[in-house]
This record gives sequence, structure tokens and C-alpha cells, in this order.
Amino acid sequence: MDTNNKIKENVKQKYGQIAKGELKLEVTPSSCCSCGSNDGKVVFDMSAQYKDSDRAAIPDGADLGLGCGTPAAYADLVEGMTVLDLGSGAGIDCFVASKHVGSTGKVIGVDMTEEMLSKANENKKKINAANVEFRFGEIETLPVDTNSVDRVISNCVINLVPDKQKAFSEIYRVLKLNGKFTVSDIVVDGVISEKERQDAALWAGCVSGALSRNEYIGIIDKVGFNNINIVSEKKYDYKLESGGGLYSFTVTGTK
Repeated sequence: MDTNNKIKENVKQKYGQIAKGELKLEVTPSSCCSCGSNDGKVVFDMSAQYKDSDRAAIPDGADLGLGCGTPAAYADLVEGMTVLDLGSGAGIDCFVASKHVGSTGKVIGVDMTEEMLSKANENKKKINAANVEFRFGEIETLPVDTNSVDRVISNCVINLVPDKQKAFSEIYRVLKLNGKFTVSDIVVDGVISEKERQDAALWAGCVSGALSRNEYIGIIDKVGFNNINIVSEKKYDYKLESGGGLYSFTVTGTK
């Protein structure tokens, strides 16, 4: 099995355990991302606070504390839009988006972890979210038609994807002309060592796959997006072996 597939299998295993409740998340005083160690302890809590009005749309069991932002809040969602959520997990951001697009709109969540999809569909039933659909698939090969969605959102997931240029190329493909993506993710301002890059737990914990801010924006620009803007940013109390820092940011761009 090549390195990329090993990374994906590790991520699927960890997130599958979280979905089934076999891996409990615990924020430690030394505070990394929500599943940054094999025993479920995290180095710091990346989860972001949702507005009260958005939280009212989230059913119990959908918020697993795995995000690092609130992308739907910056996506300019309006009634009737079709929204795609990449790495939708238990469905939290799908349910927030569904409230904004209404009964005439549609939200599609895509995830590669079957246990997460099962949990998301359970959560969907709790609130009878008829305008939400969950699909099995990978971000590099989305099970979504070309030029078919108005908005793409994602919350602390693309850092887990080994081929980020392919991921953003797929986002570009599925968006309609003038469509917009809003992605919350992790970036670094230093060098990640080879040891850190190969650490499976840090991959699942959103650290090992992180790029520098300039690299990340460079990929988005190379794919062909316009109006690229960082609309939110937060620094964490975490240092890489090189001494570099770790940030969450929310970035937008249009096709």
C-alpha cells in the first residue's frame, strides 16, 4: 500500500472509531486537532463556536468537535442554492447550511468513512432534514456532477487529503460558473519535519498534512479560482519541531 493510501486508511479508521463512540475526544491541558493521538487525547481544541441561530439547526450527535471553523457562516448562502460539504462527518455543517437554503435548496454531504455516513443519516432522521443528502466518496474524485453546485464548504478536512491540488480541481469542476467555495482548514508558518509528516496520528489529527499559508493559497490560485480571500484566522498554542506555529483559517474563492 502506498503512502497516500496508508494515510487515508488511518484517517478512515480514526474517524470511524469516533463515529462509533470507540474513540472519545479529550482536550488535555497541554493542548492538536480533535483526534491528534492514538488514545483520543488532543493537544488543543480546534473546534469553533457556531452562532446560536445556527446551533439551533444542529441535532444532538452531529457536533463531534472535529472542525476548526464555521464555513457556512462565510458562504453567502441563500434560499434555493445547492451546497456541497466535503468531509461532512456527522453532518453538522450540512444541517447549518440546510437551514439557509431552505426547502427549495439542497445540501449534499460527501464523506469517505462509512461509519460517519451512517451517523449523519441517523442525525438527518432526527430533524427530518429532507433537503440534505449524504454520499460516500473521496474529495479527489467527487460523486457530484460537473457545474452542478452553487457553494462548496468544508471544515478542517482538506488538510487530510494527500493530493490537495486534485481536491481543489474537483471543487472547481463541480461548482457552477461564479460559484464559491468556503473552506476552513489548518495551515502552518514553519516547516513540518519528515517525522511529523509520517506520524499517522498527527495526520488524523490535522497536523501532518497541513501546508504553509502561501502553499495553500498558491494551489487555489493555480487551479484557477478568482477573488481568493482569507476571511478568518486563528493561531493555536502549538509549536512544530521546527518552532513554527499552527493556524486555522477560512478562505474563499470563486469560479
